Amino acid sequence: MHNRAGSWQGEKIFNKKSKILLTKNIGGVTTVGTGPGSSNVLGGTFIAVKTAGKRVDDMIINRKAAMKCAFGENPKFCYREKDNASRMSVAAKLRAMLNKTRIYIEKKESAGKDLSKLPAYDEKLEALIPVIKREIPLKAHAHRTDDIFTALRVAREMNVMITLEHCTEGHLIAEYLAEENVPIAVGPSFGHPGKVELKNKTFDTPGILSRAGCRVSIITDAPVIPQEYLPLCAGMAIKSGMDKFEALKAITINPAEHLNISHRVGSLEAGKDADFVITNGCPFELETKVLRVFINGNEVK
Repeated sequence: MHNRAGSWQGEKIFNKKSKILLTKNIGGVTTVGTGPGSSNVLGGTFIAVKTAGKRVDDMIINRKAAMKCAFGENPKFCYREKDNASRMSVAAKLRAMLNKTRIYIEKKESAGKDLSKLPAYDEKLEALIPVIKREIPLKAHAHRTDDIFTALRVAREMNVMITLEHCTEGHLIAEYLAEENVPIAVGPSFGHPGKVELKNKTFDTPGILSRAGCRVSIITDAPVIPQEYLPLCAGMAIKSGMDKFEALKAITINPAEHLNISHRVGSLEAGKDADFVITNGCPFELETKVLRVFINGNEVK
């Protein structure tokens, strides 16, 4: 599974005696947003789930966190031999599906209790109903500035909520994104730019967006970057100019709000799930050791 956003409250635990890395808490990341990748224009529904437990059904804290959609090179490459190999066709297909869903909803509502008038059941359109009804956002994979603007434009035209994922060139349009006031997840910022739309990738992005007034989360896009390196990514953002407290928020409360789970996780408050870590120093420093990790108030061994 692809862990796209996390609420970080710890780091990896190393058993020195057995030399085994304990991974039940995925490097201290107690909650992740996970779902389909970015090959398709519409990929499917994301969930938010805890990283410790015996049965995934009991670990889910938001079954419908967002609907994944994608812009840019990934859907272009995936459908290069079909009719969807341009940025224009990607946006057109997304608009078409959203409009089709709106009509589907209208037909269902007009049918009332008359089953003979109901439209044929369509599971894909059913999955998009929460988007049209503004119950969940589109989770838009977008790197380049033009793709970011296209995603925002489609959301405005269709009157749906949206979050921006990756936002690699967001630092180039920070003032516009601040005006839009949508949640932004930045990353993965490690590694070589593997495609042309990543040529402006930099750890400067989270800090620039944060200083502009944007709601910023930092993500590893695991398994692209292993989840246990999330605190290191925040540390690199600090090194590149991001405020330390804003970096902490970017891996705790901000992603919790991004995934609509801040009533459960992301901060230590009465009534929340009691997910936290105890360390012997600043979590952004490599030499810091984790002493104890708790998920749902229970220590993760």
